[in-house]
Amino acid sequence: MKHVKAKKYLGQHFLNNDTISESIVSLINSNTEFVMEVGPGMGALTKHLIKKNWNFEIIEIDKESISYLETKYPEIKRNIVKGDFLKLDLKDYSKKISIVGNFPYNISNQILYKIYENNNQVKEVIGMFQKEVAERITAKSGRKKGILSILIQTFYDTKYCFTVKNDSFSPKPKVESAVIKLNRNNRNMLICNNNLFVKIIKASFNQRRKTLRNALKSFSLENELKELNFSRKRAEELSVEDFINLTRLCQKRIK
Repeated sequence: MKHVKAKKYLGQHFLNNDTISESIVSLINSNTEFVMEVGPGMGALTKHLIKKNWNFEIIEIDKESISYLETKYPEIKRNIVKGDFLKLDLKDYSKKISIVGNFPYNISNQILYKIYENNNQVKEVIGMFQKEVAERITAKSGRKKGILSILIQTFYDTKYCFTVKNDSFSPKPKVESAVIKLNRNNRNMLICNNNLFVKIIKASFNQRRKTLRNALKSFSLENELKELNFSRKRAEELSVEDFINLTRLCQKRIK
């Protein structure tokens, strides 16, 4: 069977190491209600999903990949959704979703933002990311912490599972990759304004070398920062709870 040609504009790097593929699928919670695979390519993960007794759906935007999968695995034709994951309305799904995928690196941040925005629907994520991104998402402290570290850790417990060398893909990416797992935590909802929360986090990290007193000048939060003893701190020193508390104080002033 003719292989699918990897398309640069889709960020395709097909996983060709079956041991790693199997390890990724094994990280999915055994009692999952529903599995959604994003960007299956030539089915490196799909062939292991088929062996499980799970309800699952495959989201693929590449017509050539879809044709390949339908030919190689005709039994899952009905499981394939032809479209863009980023445009998919996850709120249409009644069951909690376990998302798995070898995610295209050029849209990995967008995928993570979508997961954050749909945290009530998505109960776990097992994903392949560029190693640098994986380290940022799972960072609990230090320079690697960033905007997505805080946002994702607001609703998920994060775990760096393992590193994947670039010779495990075809074509080889220029960087190493890593698999991480996100498990939905016990936070039911954000007890502050979500839009303001995100704005404050972004402003804090966009000028991460500055103290918060300077990075957040446009928010006029001098009194709030003093009250929380954050004035001389930098963004990476704050926890999820710290950003929530700061946002709540900011809301009070706005009211």
